[in-house]
Amino acid sequence: MSGLLFWDVDTQHDFMKADGALYVPGAEAIIPVLGALRAHATAHGIRVVASADDHVPGHRELSDTPDFTDTFPPHCMRGTPGQRRIPETALVDPLVIEPEPQDPEALAARLRAHRGDVLLHKHWFPVATNANLRTVLDTLAPDTIVVFGVATDYCVRHAIEALRALRPQARLCLVRDAVRAIHAEAEPALLAGWEREGVVLVTAADVLAGRLPAAAA
Repeated sequence: MSGLLFWDVDTQHDFMKADGALYVPGAEAIIPVLGALRAHATAHGIRVVASADDHVPGHRELSDTPDFTDTFPPHCMRGTPGQRRIPETALVDPLVIEPEPQDPEALAARLRAHRGDVLLHKHWFPVATNANLRTVLDTLAPDTIVVFGVATDYCVRHAIEALRALRPQARLCLVRDAVRAIHAEAEPALLAGWEREGVVLVTAADVLAGRLPAAAA
């Protein structure tokens, strides 16, 4: 359905703002960049698919004694201000898709009829735990996917892995100045590894100027 897709990873208050429950260090600095990407998508009719943590007590990644590897303090709790997206990345008429499996044909029909953005809720940090991810990608059928958001070493990493596995024919572009990691020291190695594997590292200026590579053959 779409040659170009923007993929917004978890740009929610609790991650993006310094007063959030699980602030990603340096995330506030990229908010203007994220806002520019959002505005560009709106101006050019580019659909945004976004993921968002949607937690309730008892979810397996939540802990009062977190190890910050597999478990984290409570964050993005359903219905709280911290769970909301920051205004700069607000979605346009989003179709919200919950993690539980839906009938693929019915969901595909809804996606084809929908003209707004898409929001994938998740209860654990890998976006692939939303059982409907494959249907979304198969239906939207992007040639190029531009990825940005937080955190590079967790949810962005899982998004890159899932997109490479489920949409291998698409060219993946990571906006290197529109991501931040929880463990900043881990980010250079992650970016270098993805680049070796074929992910294209771009800047927001590249995206805004339309300097994106063609899809892989």
